[in-house]
Amino acid sequence: MATPLFFTETQSPLGLITLTATERGLSGLYFAEQKHWPADSDTWQKNDGPRFDSARAWLSSYFDRQPPAVLPEIDLQTGTAFHKLVWEALKNIPSGQTRTYAQISEQIGHPNAVRAVGAAIGRNPLSLIVPCHRVIGSSGLLTGYAGGVDRKRWLLEHEGALQPSAHESGSV
Repeated sequence: MATPLFFTETQSPLGLITLTATERGLSGLYFAEQKHWPADSDTWQKNDGPRFDSARAWLSSYFDRQPPAVLPEIDLQTGTAFHKLVWEALKNIPSGQTRTYAQISEQIGHPNAVRAVGAAIGRNPLSLIVPCHRVIGSSGLLTGYAGGVDRKRWLLEHEGALQPSAHESGSV
């Protein structure tokens, strides 16, 4: 039997965010019209209860530029072992800093897997909390973001990692 997945929606400066959770923890954070939206979303159960309180508090702190609230419990339901290795590396990128896809590849011990790292980052189900927006191209271009490059630019400007309109977007 599949683990039930609960969801709620919350507004943000970047539009509607859908949060998903299992009984064990937060499993997804998706912007409206995000690429790689889960195929099983029609089976999710609406739940606006306390299971999402810590995620809402974290988002509120983040968008208000306050010291981050405690991270919610996470239950990653998707992804290969390689994806999860990449996502763990993303958690180590401090707010206000960026890394390149090549740097992440080196960090996880797969220096020739830059494209695979990019693909794994694109499948990250926990945008913001697992900060994939902090990964940029080696040239400094804002390449790819499942939530949209405009959101990526906004997030990096919000964190002080990028001067407003300092970079043009590129493609992956």
